[in-house]
Amino acid sequence: MSQQEKDRYYTRQELKGMRFRKLGHDVLISRTSRIYIPEYISIDNFSIVDDFCILSGNVEIGKNVHVAHGCRVIAGRDGIVMADFSGLAFGVTIFAQSDDYGGNALTNPTVPLEFRKILRARIEIGRHAIVGAGSVIVPGVILGEGSAIGSCSMVTKSTDPWTVYFGTPAKKIKNRSQNLLELEKRYLAERSSATESK
Repeated sequence: MSQQEKDRYYTRQELKGMRFRKLGHDVLISRTSRIYIPEYISIDNFSIVDDFCILSGNVEIGKNVHVAHGCRVIAGRDGIVMADFSGLAFGVTIFAQSDDYGGNALTNPTVPLEFRKILRARIEIGRHAIVGAGSVIVPGVILGEGSAIGSCSMVTKSTDPWTVYFGTPAKKIKNRSQNLLELEKRYLAERSSATESK
């Protein structure tokens, strides 16, 4: 990584100073991202949060997770979990809480909570799940291991493992190959060997 690229990200010392709930090693977080209340946020080894992202609330990011430019991960108290090797492409939005849009309550934070009805539900992004650019995930969705969500999809229901979904609302269109699991084994073995040789 060039010096210019390194300068885009917070230093290790700066990240430690933010007091994350958990901070793994080799974590990269862009200086242009916004991290709200890092004490609620956990980020494990080798994960990257790129430019202009927002992380807010009870967020748990596993190992080798990539959050691409312009993503919004709004977890609230119920939380959003991203398992190892999962990823969000450009401009993905995930909400673990949302106002009720049905007209039976007021819908924004300018009024007290007694006048609002807020839906809150945990979101889980499984291992090797990937969410395409511009997609939106609503409260309560669980993306099964290896799920792939096509660009600009609206995910309103949980997904089956190792399947590809696309559309608004997202629907299953085909199965996804699991060949990448062999690559994961090779990668982890090589990384383990490299660590042992240090």
